Amino acid sequence: MVSDGRNHDMTTKSGDFQYEVLEGWGDLPDGWEWGQAGAVAVDSKDQVHVFTRTEHPVMVFDRNGRFIDSWGEGIFEDAHGLCIGEDDSLYFVDRNPQVVMKFNKDRELIFTLGNRDQPSDTGYTSDNPVVTRPGPPFHHPTDISLASNGDLYVSDGYRNCRVHKFSTEGNLLFSWGDPGEGPGEFRLVHSVWQYNDRIYVADRQNNRLQVFTLKGQHLDTWPGFLQPCKIFIANDIVYVAELGARVSILDLDGNLLARWGGERSHTSGEFWAPHGIWADSHGDLYVSEVLEGRRVQKFQRTR
Repeated sequence: MVSDGRNHDMTTKSGDFQYEVLEGWGDLPDGWEWGQAGAVAVDSKDQVHVFTRTEHPVMVFDRNGRFIDSWGEGIFEDAHGLCIGEDDSLYFVDRNPQVVMKFNKDRELIFTLGNRDQPSDTGYTSDNPVVTRPGPPFHHPTDISLASNGDLYVSDGYRNCRVHKFSTEGNLLFSWGDPGEGPGEFRLVHSVWQYNDRIYVADRQNNRLQVFTLKGQHLDTWPGFLQPCKIFIANDIVYVAELGARVSILDLDGNLLARWGGERSHTSGEFWAPHGIWADSHGDLYVSEVLEGRRVQKFQRTR
């Protein structure tokens, strides 16, 4: 289990996880910018998809950083979460419009979850910006993950306190979560990932991860994070992007394997505000940043 406390050591050489930052990765077309890069994900061809809050919402690169193309103009409004399935289907979480959208690999819309521009009632108002009760989907959703059978888990989010499970067809199966700091409670549930019959949830403002069964029963709590924003799991390794300028790598029991960052910096290899993280088939890491970070960094695994 992760211990409490901040770790300010900037290192990409920790045990069996060693990386080299590839400075300047990602060749943007002239005049383009990364903007608030809400999410990054890699498909089966190791093509890197960046979901960003610019006039070019989805930008696609090869693993060497060569720009391939972009799309999503006029479709997405507030890029936040992204997940890519084994069949290269794409699932986008568009926060302010209150929707989750599934596209096939040919970028054809399959379905939309949520009621566009109709946030659910969680007690949150502009006069009282606090979640006082759980609500149905969605009120500013944040992230999405896929189960092995195709079911979907959506974290919801900034103005709700729930994780929702949907069927492959997009039918709501059940939800869980309440506002608070206890087991199974959330303060800004920001990411969700399903892996090996467990659900891992980033409880951002409680600075922790929580682990649940497939039915939403609480199993464990991992403290000691700096506003965890994104969870990605592959090959029994847990990668966490933390808004507090840090990246952590853990095993499935929550034991810390590697960690770097902790002080905000624009220096290559360090972080300002990590918001998304994904690993490709080579074990290389891609980290997208928001706030004043506004970039995507690639960390090539050397060991």
